[in-house]
Amino acid sequence: MNDGDDNNKTESSDVLRATAKYQFDTEPRDIYFFREGSVVLWNISDLECTNILNFLKKFEENSYPETLVSDECETMKYTYSDQIKKACLQDEVILFNDLDVPDLEKYTFSNAVGLSVKLGVLEASLDLYIDSVRSVTEDLRQGKHINMSREEVLRKIGELFALRHMINLSSDLLDTPDFYWDRQDLENLYHKMCLYFSIAKRTRVMNEKLNHCMELVELLSSHLNDRHHIRLEWMIIILIMVEVLFEIVHYAERILG
Repeated sequence: MNDGDDNNKTESSDVLRATAKYQFDTEPRDIYFFREGSVVLWNISDLECTNILNFLKKFEENSYPETLVSDECETMKYTYSDQIKKACLQDEVILFNDLDVPDLEKYTFSNAVGLSVKLGVLEASLDLYIDSVRSVTEDLRQGKHINMSREEVLRKIGELFALRHMINLSSDLLDTPDFYWDRQDLENLYHKMCLYFSIAKRTRVMNEKLNHCMELVELLSSHLNDRHHIRLEWMIIILIMVEVLFEIVHYAERILG
């Protein structure tokens, strides 16, 4: 994506913008493909959206379940008004001041929408993870035997760290992208969109949930390690008892012989 400034053109490797070759009206039809997997479509019919998403399936890597993707999509209304000077968000509607919208304004809105969708998918993934360990917490509460192996606990720890990595390290959920640092107007617009989607609050809640889940899996790991150590201790005790028994038998044979 280019910033449109003839004196200072920069290219971002995190997004690809496509414009429809054939237009049905005066309004442009654009698609933004983000590296993280989000797709934002402007003035694209439902049928075309379905066809585009089906086309992209063969290029997917580590894709989420289709039902999860469809449940976490975002739909926003936008329109044009000659009463404003700059693009803005007003009453949950995106407003542009002209049909000839600057590329960077539309990119900024797309960036925030795509980030909200990504966060929604991560939230749903965390909810699925919490559901998968709910029975374990119930067993702990009732003092029942934990029916999980050490390998299963390690996998759960790995899933948790993967979620934490995607939220805190491999996304822009905690910080403003570098792209906006020298573009004050776009940065303000981006922050307003993030505030509308409650990005910061949702991220904070997710990290709190992750911390609680981490405490649980660490408790399970410690419990299973203790069980493993106790098992080893009993095996050693049994081996010593067997050795003592053999020594007694040999001693008795020497006396009788």
